[in-house]
Amino acid sequence: MTNEQIIREIYETLESRRDNPIDSYTSKIMQDSNKIAEDKILEKIGEETAEVLIASKNDDNLVHESADLIFHTLLLLVYKKIPLDDLLDEFKKRMK
Repeated sequence: MTNEQIIREIYETLESRRDNPIDSYTSKIMQDSNKIAEDKILEKIGEETAEVLIASKNDDNLVHESADLIFHTLLLLVYKKIPLDDLLDEFKKRMK
């Protein structure tokens, strides 16, 4: 499985949990009322950002904390119904 396929699979799982809620953290957070859901996701991104900074300064768990930050960023994109290809296209533009 390629790295893009892994990200795509995670993204599609998050979309499924948004559209077909189950008893999970990601489903629950996206089912809150609009403002509350977005605030919770943004708060989590803020927490994960701080954890990445601390992990980097302490040379400890940087990969793990970075994965958490990327996951929650993907969660926000799914919640906002922004297609994954929009993100990938933006990265492609930046490679030029």
